[in-house]
Amino acid sequence: MIFYNQVYQYTDKEEKNRIRIIDIDNSVVYFVELHGDTSMPKKIALSDIETEVQSGVLIPISDPFAKSYVDKDLTEKQIQKRDEDWQIVSAGWDMYKDILLNKKERDAAFEQIAKQHSIAKIKVKRIFTRFWQRGLNKNALLPDYMFSGGKGKERQLSADAKVGRPRKYTSTKQGINITDDVKKQFDYVVKKYYRKKEQLSLTDTYEYLLREFYANKYYEGDELKYKIWDDSRIPTYHQFYYWFKKLENPKLDFQLRHSQKEFELKHRPILSNSALETDGPGTRFQIDATIADIYLVSSFDRNLIIGRPIVYGVIDVYSRLLTGIYVGLEGPSWVGAMMALDNMVADKVMFCATYDIEIDESQWPAHHLPEIIIADRGEFEGYSVESLINNFNVKIENTSPYRGDLKGIIERQFRTINGKIKRKAPGAIQKEYRERGDRDYRLDASLNLEEFTKIVIHFVLHHNQKIIEKYPLEKEMIADQLTATPINLWNWGIANKKGRPRKVSNKTTLRLNLLPKGRARITRAGIKFKGLAYGSDKALNEQWYLKMKNPNIEVVFDPRSMDQIYIPHSDGQNFDICNLLDISEQYKGDSLEEIEFYQQLLQETKKQEANKQVESTVNTDAAIESIIKQAVKQKKEAPVQPVSKSEKLKDIRVNRQVEKLINRKEEKFDLAEKAKSQPAQVVEFPKNEVTPSPTQKSSSRLMDKLRKKRDEEFGKDE
Repeated sequence: MIFYNQVYQYTDKEEKNRIRIIDIDNSVVYFVELHGDTSMPKKIALSDIETEVQSGVLIPISDPFAKSYVDKDLTEKQIQKRDEDWQIVSAGWDMYKDILLNKKERDAAFEQIAKQHSIAKIKVKRIFTRFWQRGLNKNALLPDYMFSGGKGKERQLSADAKVGRPRKYTSTKQGINITDDVKKQFDYVVKKYYRKKEQLSLTDTYEYLLREFYANKYYEGDELKYKIWDDSRIPTYHQFYYWFKKLENPKLDFQLRHSQKEFELKHRPILSNSALETDGPGTRFQIDATIADIYLVSSFDRNLIIGRPIVYGVIDVYSRLLTGIYVGLEGPSWVGAMMALDNMVADKVMFCATYDIEIDESQWPAHHLPEIIIADRGEFEGYSVESLINNFNVKIENTSPYRGDLKGIIERQFRTINGKIKRKAPGAIQKEYRERGDRDYRLDASLNLEEFTKIVIHFVLHHNQKIIEKYPLEKEMIADQLTATPINLWNWGIANKKGRPRKVSNKTTLRLNLLPKGRARITRAGIKFKGLAYGSDKALNEQWYLKMKNPNIEVVFDPRSMDQIYIPHSDGQNFDICNLLDISEQYKGDSLEEIEFYQQLLQETKKQEANKQVESTVNTDAAIESIIKQAVKQKKEAPVQPVSKSEKLKDIRVNRQVEKLINRKEEKFDLAEKAKSQPAQVVEFPKNEVTPSPTQKSSSRLMDKLRKKRDEEFGKDE
């Protein structure tokens, strides 16, 4: 809908883009542009301008001339000028309105009005233009005297006549004026010396100003020195300080002297409150982790110190109620955050009972999912939160790096817990740096992880019932005489506000969506993931190993135990279990870190042996090449038989038989033990021909036969 006297702006124009509606007549709208000192009314169809508004081409904006003036704050001249012009406009607009809106007849009306009041027609146009442009009211005709003069402007000074208070405690009363050139010098030294990480003081900066612009340079030997001019020719420190404070930019100064991060963290203006960002309990939760300022001992042997635990906390922004915790050795990582989120939806009565702490639900009523979780960019900026977002409609907001102040509520609770631990618990960090001779506080560690968890639970229960001094109570809370404790705020908010904390019906489903995800590969040797082989009944029944050719599938896993991985279904509610196969049974019970350590160790071992393997291969190749080279050389030196190539190839079988007989004599087994050689007397016998044994005869005859056959074959060629 188009409204009378409303100002609109065109979004598709950069200049001359504002108009004011000055009249609406059935299906026609009259408007005037807000630029120019003689802007005349124009008309447009009502349907056209409504179309432009609906399409976003024309948008309504605040009236730039909407100001409230009181006559007592105006001068007599302003009132007189306004009233004179108002007589012209009010009478003319009432009498000639239809004519003034008509482009063809408008000039005649202006001439008539100018003649009636004895003024120029151009002046009449300007008066009516001001009336139309500035709101169609009497004060629209006020002259712009308030913008005249030099209020708030700097005086232009010369270097001749000195202004300002005369100097004291000096023989020379004359000084210098701070002209534009001197201000440029001030600005130069502030940028060059003051706005730097070295954090020079303003006094040091002033001294650099004098050295660079108000001193003469000279040498004493090889040493450069400066002679500062006399007082009458230099600006004083008070002048420099005055103009520095007048022109300073505190935000820029701090950012350049320190850092943007430190400014945002410690010095930015705090003009709001976290509770104002929420509609009630369960709207926004903050989650963060800290390393507790205490050393713990092993639960198996109290003489073994295991270091400092990780504490995760989840807190409701609206009520300040701690809704979930995790105390352990995981993290800061997604696994630690996952445990805190799991505790966030857990029944706190049962949780406390596992640590022998009896409570009722009214002492810790939180076991819900929020609408939004505010977290660091670390563990909550990966793929692990996608299922939480998609399946449970929980929005994740990650803060900027080094901006712990954006999660100020949970950060404050961590400082409170650590402060109490330092005062009470043995093994707590007492000071950052120990002096020589001080006792090492780590040796005093006495609490194990379970005992420390009990302490944290008691801190949480105390916090949930503690009055929050600076909580911004609403009027309805005050009327209900509400005491600002986290539990009271939580219960009151659920009953009266819009917050919608949600319960989780199936905790297993939540855990399925919290566990880290990965990609596994289906092979003939099983489902391969992280170097391990898994099997599944579903994969076996559906013949995945035969039908599916190396596809990747999404799995979820618990890195603390890799005995099983899970294949989630598309509904996000159910899953199939995959168990380790025998080939990877050696890693049963190990965590992902341990498995990766063993695999890395294996790779390092292979890498260490790589050089030896290369060396062995090189030496083997060299030995083979030497043998081949020697064989080739001997073949070249052997006498050449005058035999054709075909004859050589024919004798391969005969030659093989001969070589086989020779090898048999060399390769045969002789199981009889050879008698040890004894010195014996040599007896000479008459020389007689030795009769060969039957075996020798048989072998000799076969050899002769083979030789004869070979000679016959050679004789054919002759």
